[in-house]
This record gives sequence, C-alpha cells and structure tokens, in this order.
Amino acid sequence: MNTKLIKILTYTAFAMSSFQCIADWSGDITFQSRYFLHDPQVNNPEQHNNYLSVSSEVEYYSDLESDTKSITFTPFVRIDQYDNERTHGDLRELHYQQVFDTWELRLGVSKVYWGVTESQHLVDVINQTDNVENTDGEDKLGQPMIKATFERDWGTVDVFILPYFRERTFQGSEGRPRSFPVVDTDQVNYESTDEEQNLDYALRWFQYFGDLEIGLAYFNGTSREPLFRAPTNNTNTLSLYYPQMQQASIDAQLTTEEWLWKFEAIARDWKNTDSNDQLFNEQFFAMTGGFEYTFVGVFESDADIGLVSEYLYDDRGIEATAIFQNDIMMGLRLAVNDADSTEALLGVIYDLDNQERLISLEAKKRFSENWTASLEVRGFNKIDRLSRLKGIEDDDFIQLDIAYFF
Repeated sequence: MNTKLIKILTYTAFAMSSFQCIADWSGDITFQSRYFLHDPQVNNPEQHNNYLSVSSEVEYYSDLESDTKSITFTPFVRIDQYDNERTHGDLRELHYQQVFDTWELRLGVSKVYWGVTESQHLVDVINQTDNVENTDGEDKLGQPMIKATFERDWGTVDVFILPYFRERTFQGSEGRPRSFPVVDTDQVNYESTDEEQNLDYALRWFQYFGDLEIGLAYFNGTSREPLFRAPTNNTNTLSLYYPQMQQASIDAQLTTEEWLWKFEAIARDWKNTDSNDQLFNEQFFAMTGGFEYTFVGVFESDADIGLVSEYLYDDRGIEATAIFQNDIMMGLRLAVNDADSTEALLGVIYDLDNQERLISLEAKKRFSENWTASLEVRGFNKIDRLSRLKGIEDDDFIQLDIAYFF
C-alpha cells in the first residue's frame, strides 16, 4: 500500500474518532468486479482480465446546533487488486458553511457540479477528474476553495477562490482501461511558476426564467485538463503539462412537459502543443446540445422511457485535445418507478468522421433496504489508429458493484 494512501487513511481514522461521539455516520462499502472481454493490447503481461476492488465513502454532517452553520466531512478510499494507482484515497469534502443575512460562505474542501448535458460536461471546470475511478469523467476529487454565494432577485452569483490545484489521476502500468504509453504522474510540468499553488478564481451567475434555467461562468487558472507530452529520456511513458487557461461558458436547460432541452458551450484561451510537442497559443469553441423526450407510463405501467439525443462539437476537429469533435449521442433511459428504484441508461456515441463507437450501459437496482446492485458495460468499437482513444480498443469491460449502505 503506498504511503500517500496510508496518510489519508490515518487522517480519516483520526477525524472519525474525533467526531463519532457527537454524530452518526452514513455511507457505503462497495465491492466491485471489473471483467475485460479481451486480452490486453499487445499481450501486455502486466495487465489482467479481471480486477477486484473494494471502496468506501462515508459522510459526516453536523448543523452545529445552529440554523446557519454546518460542517460536512466526506472521505473516500479504494483498494484495487492490481493497480497501485487505483488504490487511492481522497478527501471529497471537508468544509465549513455559514449563512449570513445576504450571502453564504463555504470554506474548505468541497465539490461543485456545473452542467446539464448527458454525454459530457464541458462547463464543469472547478473539480479535477478522478480518472482512475471510471472513464466517464463523473467522479471528481475534492477541491480546496473559498466559495461565496450571493442570492438576488436577478440571479444567484457564486464567487470561487481556488488556492490549490489537484492533479488528475491516471491508471498505473497494471491498470485497465488505460492509454499506451502509460502516463507517468511523477513527470508533471506547469505553465505557472507557482505550479499547484497558483491562485485560480471563477465566477458563475445562475437564474431561472420560468421553465428556462441558465448559467454563465468564467474561469481563470490552471486547466483541469492536462496536455500529454511525448516520452522523454528513453522512457516509454507520457508526461503531463498543465497550462493556464481562461474559459467563458454557458449552460442552459428548458423544460416543456415531456421535453427537456439541454445546451452547454465553452470558449477557451490556453496553450496547446503541436505535432512537434511545441507550445502555441490556442483559442477554440466547443458545444454539446440536445434533448430528452420522456414517454410517461409506457404500456399502462408506472415505468417511464426517455429518448436522449445530443450533438457534440469542437471547432478544432481532429486537432482537438478532447475525444469528441463531431459526434452524435443516442440513448434510452428507463425508470421503472418501483420500490427498488430500478433504472437503466443505454447510450451510444458515434463519431461522424471516422465511425468510432462508444457504447455504455448503466443499470441500478436496490434489492434490500441496505443493499444495491449496479451493472455497467463499456464498449469501444472501431477505434481509429490516430484517435486519442487508441490503446483502449481491447478494453471493453463489464463491471458489477454490490454496495452496502449504512
């Protein structure tokens, strides 16, 4: 077990022992099996076809016997059978919150979510992606922050000061799915001379206009998306570079009876790398937009079926650092609306340029008061040899999670 994880576990145990006399804990323990349908690419002997792991996320919340003050503490830990990089811990949240007469303050480590679309979240730039957890970018690391919220008749304004940067996590040499070559997280460079201590900041305005909700945001600081640099010093590994960036964004959602219309767009100014690994200034525009239509009470039952469709665009085309530049997403969402909260989402993202297909199935069901089963299937089909997805075309997997909640 690595020393970083030992420190996190020790800190978590100490904090839990300090709080347990005054509060109850809630959380889960999850057992996971991830089975890969194909042998590793190029017959890599370090990788495997089946990975077992166990994780736990617990939460402590206290209102401090006050209507205006609270503390939230949420540690997370995973132990993986093979991948040392996926064996990790994180402080998802540890913050103090206080409500004043005209504004609200949050101080500490926290998570913030921006965005409305299903296939990707372009505007979500506050928290770093915990990439070893999954390939969909939904899992996030805790972010140190000072957040002030001001609510007015004309909208809600959030002001963020972000004093410390979290590097993205990546699979180790034994991990799957992962890139080829492997990412060396010890080889990291920054554009800012302050490196991870660069002071980032962000602003966001949000408001409802009847059935329309809209958010406008601006971020200035270290990019949460790293650039990959070619192997150096005769090592078969990729190094990371985190540039500074400025990003303006908009996200909007319109609800009209059975229709849900969604849109996200960004304009970013940052430094990218060319084919010779040289940095250059780049400005680009990207967007995701689409709809979800819900058929309520299908076949005279309590179940609902939703049809999801989105278009993903990046004006850099094949030069984009993102994997989606000219893609369409189609999906079906099932909500059984039963006592066991049974639900499922099937989605396919199709690249209109090179016919790549990403296939995803997520399903969940509670089978007792405290136990939940989740099934996840990921497929990578017809991956182009020049694609940024190159290396994971043989990493189709089936994942089963059994979680106990307390």
